[in-house]
Amino acid sequence: MAHLRSDLEKIYRAALAAADPYTSVLDVVTLRRDVLSVGGQRYFLNRYRRVHLLGAGKASAAMARAIINLLGKRLQGGVLVVRDLPDEASLQVKILQAGHPEPDEQGLEASRQWIQYLEDELSVEDLLLVLLSGGASALLPAPVEAISLADKQETTRALLTCGATIHEINIIRKHLSRLKGGRLLSHTGAAVVTLLVSDVVGDDPSTIGSGPTSPDPSTFADCLEVIRR
Repeated sequence: MAHLRSDLEKIYRAALAAADPYTSVLDVVTLRRDVLSVGGQRYFLNRYRRVHLLGAGKASAAMARAIINLLGKRLQGGVLVVRDLPDEASLQVKILQAGHPEPDEQGLEASRQWIQYLEDELSVEDLLLVLLSGGASALLPAPVEAISLADKQETTRALLTCGATIHEINIIRKHLSRLKGGRLLSHTGAAVVTLLVSDVVGDDPSTIGSGPTSPDPSTFADCLEVIRR
């Protein structure tokens, strides 16, 4: 049994290493002089005034650390929203803590600061890197007008306890938000590059973190069908 336990531990550690968000980012992002390559797409940093970072999710701190280590002084700054505060004090971005899996007042304030950063700190001459991972949906509650945080909390609680899938839950979330379902892009004219660590089956970009930078193919009719089910 001893050798079986050893094999199982090796398998477990290999799985963790393969899913590590820090190394996953560096697997697809490289920097050669002033050329940032993301998944084969090249961005010439000398064509942008500044580079910014916004991140949300349980893996976003590790993702941000990879980007910060890669870009160094080329990174102007940014804002991270996390459930658990990271140990690193060297992350040169603002770090905000919020609730998960149910949204809370801290998340509401974090969403407000995200939107403020998008509207006040960025211009059409800037490049924005958006880092998203599991948990981003709950961490960034930005309800549309006439929907309160309490409404979103009650809705989230109902969806989490009724057997709805993450795809179904996020269809509802996207239609109640000022950031999700691609609406982040309405707050800035900057060039936007998104890095996603997927925690959903099928890796649909519009479902991961409820897709703040991804076009939303779902409709209000889809929301009503989810609610009916």
